[in-house]
Amino acid sequence: MRPEDLRFQVLRHLEQKPDMTQHELAAALGISLGWGNYCIQALIERGLVKAANFRNSRNKRTYLYKLTPRGLSEKAALALRFLRRKEQEHRVLLQEIEALRAEIGATNSYDKHKKPERGE
Repeated sequence: MRPEDLRFQVLRHLEQKPDMTQHELAAALGISLGWGNYCIQALIERGLVKAANFRNSRNKRTYLYKLTPRGLSEKAALALRFLRRKEQEHRVLLQEIEALRAEIGATNSYDKHKKPERGE
C-alpha cells in the first residue's frame, strides 16, 4: 500500500470510529500493531490527529482520536487523489478486459475453423 493511501485509510478509519484501538486499526488495515502505532504517531506529530484519554473508560490507556481541521482537509485531499487514481486504474482494467475478450473471441473463432488433429 502506498504511504499516501495508508495515511488516507488511517484518517478515514479514525474519523469513522474515533475510539478505535490501535489493535482494531491494525487489523482493519492488515498491518502490524507497531506500524499502526507509527502511523498514528506520525499523524499526531503532523497535527492531523489529536489523541485524548477516553475519560469514561476503565482502561486509562484507551484513546479517543479526533481529526483536526487540518486533518479533515488532508483527508479530503487524499480521498480525491485516491478516487482519481482508482478511476484511472479502473479505465485501464476495462481496456485490458476488452483486449482479452477480443483475443479470446479471435482464438475461439480460429479454433472453430481449425481442422481437428488426430485424437481430438
